[in-house]
Amino acid sequence: MKNKSKSNNKNTAGILKSKLYLYLTEFFAGMSVMAVELGASRLLAPYFSSSQIVWTIIIGTIMIAMALGNYFGGKSADKDPDPDKLYKRILFSAVWIAAIPFIGKMVILGISALLVVTVSTNFLIWAAFLACMVIFVFPLFLLGTVTPSLVKYTTDSLEDNGRTVGTLGAFNTVGSIIGTFAPTFITIPTVGTAVTFLIFSGILLLLGLVYFFSCKRGYIRMAICTVLFIVFCVTGTVLGFAFWERSLTYEGESVYNYLQVKEDDKQAALSTNVLFGIQSIYMKDGGLTGLYYDTAMAAPLMSDGDDISKKNMLILGMGTGTYAKQCRAYFPGIEVEGVEIDDKITDLAHKYFDLDEDIKVTTYDGRAFLNSLKGANRKAPDSAVKYDVIMVDAYQDITIPFQMSTVEFFTLVKNSLAPGGVMVVNMNMHSDKKGSINEYLCDTIASVFGNVYTVKVDSTTNRELFASDLTGMPDRLYSASQKLVDPELKELMEDIYMDMERYEGGENILTDDKAPVELLGMQVIDDLISEELTYYKKRFKEDGIAGLIN
Repeated sequence: MKNKSKSNNKNTAGILKSKLYLYLTEFFAGMSVMAVELGASRLLAPYFSSSQIVWTIIIGTIMIAMALGNYFGGKSADKDPDPDKLYKRILFSAVWIAAIPFIGKMVILGISALLVVTVSTNFLIWAAFLACMVIFVFPLFLLGTVTPSLVKYTTDSLEDNGRTVGTLGAFNTVGSIIGTFAPTFITIPTVGTAVTFLIFSGILLLLGLVYFFSCKRGYIRMAICTVLFIVFCVTGTVLGFAFWERSLTYEGESVYNYLQVKEDDKQAALSTNVLFGIQSIYMKDGGLTGLYYDTAMAAPLMSDGDDISKKNMLILGMGTGTYAKQCRAYFPGIEVEGVEIDDKITDLAHKYFDLDEDIKVTTYDGRAFLNSLKGANRKAPDSAVKYDVIMVDAYQDITIPFQMSTVEFFTLVKNSLAPGGVMVVNMNMHSDKKGSINEYLCDTIASVFGNVYTVKVDSTTNRELFASDLTGMPDRLYSASQKLVDPELKELMEDIYMDMERYEGGENILTDDKAPVELLGMQVIDDLISEELTYYKKRFKEDGIAGLIN
């Protein structure tokens, strides 16, 4: 009876005299949970990818936290239904979330360094899982206590408990909806991931402060939490994702990607993640890159027609336009257009990579773009655009988007090619293992096209694939290469001719219904990381921590 009396006094004190504030608490708590979940994906993506695997880890760990919070919150509310304890937890969660942009990156780096010397396989999975557990479980556990606690505070009798719980659920759901859309479409693209965390932690902080101010108690607690929040606001916004880099020309975020540009006197390079290499490069002298873009320039020479200036090309996954610029430079007159889903990358292409203004770039998903051509074909088949070359170079972190890896997709590509047209696909994860992602891609493409050839790109993990129903592609390449004026390009094309390997299709077919490209890609990445870890483990064994740091 004593506890009950104490609870009733607290419930009728201050702002809780009206149930409205309890409903608002549920609303903002639901909103913050979803915002933190989306922020978690952006915090982890530059280090561990934004694949379905990482999303599964994020959702799984957050659900663990929420389940534990629900259980503890209900048990605590039954034992001691004191609103002060709930709003203390909200304050603590606010401070923790505010610390994530700064401390979270340090945690990720520390966990990765620890796993370098302790694990041999599944590095990305373990690192992402442990980072999620350390960074996100505690604050979301605290937020998980909100709903069962509020049920205790808002229910007056069994007669209206259904309506009360339903109202709480409605406020939570509406808040969750806003917390889903606002970070993705408003805060992350405009102010970034760090500020997004700070915005929603600030909302939670204000929620707790208003409660304690109205009750006229907890001033020291409020002051400490406010000071910590201000400190994390300052520190969280000065630490970039690649905080060890000192010479970035540009660092920012878009709806789809974390973006960074590195530049020197010879080149500019775009990376969409910290750990997954370079996505686009611009050679300021206009020469060859030494990368897969050079190899892919064999495609226009293989396609039907001797006059290359009359050919046209579509690039799915335009990036900053490296391939487009090279083809235009070495094959004057060729028409080039691109499709790039991230319009911010296109902006960077014009600002830092000297992309020609007259090259048309459509902001769209590559497959959706081909579907739009298919629709045009149905309406006006005689006037619909067909391409002599289509390059597929759409990568998302560790692998290609599944919808651009299937039989159905490559059939769309084939139907968008002119007679004698050639598709070139950049495969960025070479593996000699049976059942690798590249084997699946090659088998899938070979089930659609009559002729498939692959070429290993020297000193990289890339392999270029050329596919067409046109026969004699290698001979056409060699014949066309003899007419090239540039000696460096001519030599390269002759080398490609010598290295081309015909691919005979197998049974590993990817379809829209079944395309486990992320698991296949993760296997290759894991193998590559394991090779690197062998070196670091050796250094650690021989020289200890100092060897790793050096």
